[in-house]
Amino acid sequence: MKILAINPGSTSTKIAVFEDYEQVFTKTLRHSAEEIGKYPNVVSQFEFRKKMIVEALRENDIELKEIAAIVGRGGLLRPIPSGVYEVNERMLADLRSGEFGEHASNLGGILAHSIAQEIGCRAFITDPVVVDELCDLARVAGHPLFKRISIFHALNQKAIAKMYAAQQGVKYEDLNLIVVHLGGGTSVSAHCKGRVIDTNNALNGDGPFSPERSGALPAQQLADICFSGKYTPQEVKKMINGRGGTVAHLGTNDFIEIEHKMADDPHFKLIADAYLYNIAKEIGAMAAVLKGKVNAILVTGGIAYGKAMMADLATYVDWIAPVKIYPGEDEMGALAHNGLSVMQGREVAKVY
Repeated sequence: MKILAINPGSTSTKIAVFEDYEQVFTKTLRHSAEEIGKYPNVVSQFEFRKKMIVEALRENDIELKEIAAIVGRGGLLRPIPSGVYEVNERMLADLRSGEFGEHASNLGGILAHSIAQEIGCRAFITDPVVVDELCDLARVAGHPLFKRISIFHALNQKAIAKMYAAQQGVKYEDLNLIVVHLGGGTSVSAHCKGRVIDTNNALNGDGPFSPERSGALPAQQLADICFSGKYTPQEVKKMINGRGGTVAHLGTNDFIEIEHKMADDPHFKLIADAYLYNIAKEIGAMAAVLKGKVNAILVTGGIAYGKAMMADLATYVDWIAPVKIYPGEDEMGALAHNGLSVMQGREVAKVY
């Protein structure tokens, strides 16, 4: 059974074709800043990206009529439980409107649905970043005008958690896990018996800082900056997401570069050590959420390739539970495998 996975990012669109669990084709379609700059918003890029996808498949002799299902990366939607969702009109309306936020991933469901309509197959999304399984206590912030929100790397975290469970010969739903995703954003989540009952908002200013995001900032200092008259609202938002974290401290979001420089530059070492320190604190917080009953701590994402840094992180938290490192991410495999589980009848698609 052939499954097409589509993963739109800000400067690229990744596509892959799987025959059951085996990846038989993959390609990253790059989009220059000049190309993307022609479009006023994400949704207006739809035809441009769709044309590139279809042409790439045809150029590589992928028969569209043989595709059984298309799975797009889930975008910024209303909060939903984890699972596979069949693309419907309500979902398309929310993705197109940008009511819940604008991001390139919003195009995942739109592209999947459009191509599926033309070839007569089913279209899905799975585990978007807005997956919300928080317990009631986790939603309460320190003032009634505010509430904590679940935005995290749900697709990769769920896939890694299920992979670990399978390796242990047990069900994901029988484990308590802390899963840490280290990429452009950082998410640290408490997985309790198959549900993510607490996590930091990895996008909009919560938890540890990351290569491009500031994470939690001192509230009074942030308020003072907002009303100082020195910065526009857009500039402040960029401090939180896009130009925060190591980009702000060190001028780079490249942890390979940071690891190389920290050996000789004390400032690079200070910021890299603080990065790990803050992640370790968040892991400790999630251990408290799980009341100390943690089967394993799973660390994934691109930064997890740094062996020395991962060893340093483990020294902070391996007293809580065994630390397992899963470098990188397999979002394309996670998309396709989740779609396949519905097509093979092992899972029922949810309705958005």
